[in-house]
Amino acid sequence: MTSNLNLHQSTKIARVLVANRGEIAVRVIRTLKKLGIESVLAVSTADKNSMGAKLADRVVCIGPARASDSYLRIGTLIEAARGTGAQAIHPGYGFLSERSEFARACEENGLIFIGPTSEQIERVGNKLEARRIAEEAQVPIVPGGPVETLEAALQMAEKIGYPVLIKAVGGGGGRGLKRANSSSEVTALFDLASSEALAAFGDGRVYVECFVTQGRHIEVQVLGDGEDVIHLGDRDCSVQRRYQKVIEEAPAPHLPDSMRRDLHEAAIRFSKHIGYRSLGTIEFLVDVQRQSFYFLEMNARIQVEHPVTEMITGLDLVAQQIAIANGNKLSMKQSEVKLHGHSIECRLNAEDTENDFSPSPGRITRAHFPAWAGLRIDTHIETGALIPPYYDSMIGKLIATANTREEARAMLESALSEIQLDGIKTNITLHREILATAEFTHGGVDTGFLGRYLVDRATARASK
Repeated sequence: MTSNLNLHQSTKIARVLVANRGEIAVRVIRTLKKLGIESVLAVSTADKNSMGAKLADRVVCIGPARASDSYLRIGTLIEAARGTGAQAIHPGYGFLSERSEFARACEENGLIFIGPTSEQIERVGNKLEARRIAEEAQVPIVPGGPVETLEAALQMAEKIGYPVLIKAVGGGGGRGLKRANSSSEVTALFDLASSEALAAFGDGRVYVECFVTQGRHIEVQVLGDGEDVIHLGDRDCSVQRRYQKVIEEAPAPHLPDSMRRDLHEAAIRFSKHIGYRSLGTIEFLVDVQRQSFYFLEMNARIQVEHPVTEMITGLDLVAQQIAIANGNKLSMKQSEVKLHGHSIECRLNAEDTENDFSPSPGRITRAHFPAWAGLRIDTHIETGALIPPYYDSMIGKLIATANTREEARAMLESALSEIQLDGIKTNITLHREILATAEFTHGGVDTGFLGRYLVDRATARASK
């Protein structure tokens, strides 16, 4: 994986505060080391002995274990950056990475936010504004629109047809998201969706849109410098449980060439329309039955699944982020982006898949990952590491890359059988089961695939 940076000798960024934890903190620190940039890791008391803390050039404690008292405190992070002499902050993903207030605080305090501008984050973070941008850029959107009352929601649902989704304007990750199959379900779920949205995002507004019965979640990675934009290929993220991604791959299998080209062009049109600067992802819903696609949202940050794009492009996407934040123009043209092979990623979670996927914190008594050509592990876990109960359950990502999709799938399946993560429960067995199914082996599953599989598995076990 190359960086393709061409950083100027008079670089502005010499020290970066990494405002995150876990595997993404480790991932960012390693690229900073490669670039000769000093890293300062902001840690909570729960992460003082983490792998990231061991790798960083300097560590600064920003508060107690709970994220609300540490990783989500904008003022504390700004002071940590200024106090340690950092010129820039890398937010990773999650936490404050898509909070326009954080980017704005960096801008107002003379710090470089390694990401898009605060205005861009604000615009694409508002689902209704993002839909409006997509319309202006002539990017297809799912039929629907904003609703302020239950009566308006019922009218919209009647207009576009059932089933529908009631979605939070200001967020994602499945929170404030409800499916309604009838007017009675809209009536029952409208207030619940709004209250969940208010609690999770501080914004109770919702909108109603058409639910695609059989859809695939396809996204396009883009990189912009504020003037030019290129795409770095597409990814399929359709293996999901309750709107949370589980397995991702690049490129998306079994997409018609014409649709793939149209998806890439639509992603670039959207990004150029707002003069996007930094790394970003345009997410689309592909309607399998109609063979059409719709804009879903833009994620204005690095994605969890970025490694599969790195592996088929040979690019270091964190390095690309830093280069753009440093004021550089794109280091390549679209024609210079070359895609090679196929890459599949499994998210490794500390969770009990037999107990409603409940988190499984604890100490890792043994951690072993195979070291094979074509196999990559992004993790902050090692033998003796403590998995605290305060954060997301993801503890790593296993990525297999080969010339063909089947070779990558088979490698991943074999690697999962050799991993040892003792002391906690994980979803490794479930990943092996998914990879072995005929549907996944063929490729191109829809977003309902994993839900159906889990129901069938539970039914089969109950009948024994």
